Amino acid sequence: MAYDAVILAGGAAERLGGVDKPGLTVWGRSLLESVAAAVRGADRVIVVGPERLRPRAVYVLEEPRGGGPVPALRAGLAQVRAPWVVVLAGDMPLLRPSHVEALLERAQAPGAGAVLVDGDGREQWLAGAWRTEALRQALGDYDGRSLRGVMGPLGAVRVALPGRPWFDCDTVDDLEEAHMNVLAEWTALACKELGIDPARVDRDLILDLTKEVAHGVARPAAPLTAYLLGLAQGAGTAPEDAVDKLTTLARNWAKATAETLTDE
Repeated sequence: MAYDAVILAGGAAERLGGVDKPGLTVWGRSLLESVAAAVRGADRVIVVGPERLRPRAVYVLEEPRGGGPVPALRAGLAQVRAPWVVVLAGDMPLLRPSHVEALLERAQAPGAGAVLVDGDGREQWLAGAWRTEALRQALGDYDGRSLRGVMGPLGAVRVALPGRPWFDCDTVDDLEEAHMNVLAEWTALACKELGIDPARVDRDLILDLTKEVAHGVARPAAPLTAYLLGLAQGAGTAPEDAVDKLTTLARNWAKATAETLTDE
């Protein structure tokens, strides 16, 4: 189904010290880029916020600047051409295309659209799919400040999906949690591709080892060490305490190389 996407990427990010929140990265990709990737099927992606090199989108600003989500939604919706619109916050790194597709599918039920609910069953108004005309009419004469006031009366279908797609990043702890969630997702997918039981992978142990190697030896040595450990375990030659041995080696690397260099 044809749809456009409106991503609200403004706001002061007060709980993050006023930084450029949509520009913060999780595993090499900005929060805004992650959200834009989730709506890769959109005819147009409209970002309400300062213009950036990435992602490629139509950039607009709300009036007045910093006026909140309702003026931002109004500015974004003015650029929408498709009969359906997906409205999202610009700080949801766990959102995936499959989540957006599920929202659009559920939005076709009688009513004006569909909205994600979080783990406690609360509507996340910045994660929904709507009939464009219905949302425009709701915004028409609305003079309040809350998205709930605009969208709540529209009778949207409430959608609960696995994977916490509604998770947003408002604090430093949220960013760290997003990093770990993405890492867990990658681990599961990599194990599937390699035919490995994820239960056999002690992720935290490996991460601690590679951290020690990167700090004590060199950053490129960390992934190499993990690869060598995997080879040894696959060949059945790794001792039971292989990780401990490698960790100790990394911690003592500076001393060991100094002794080697001065050895006659």
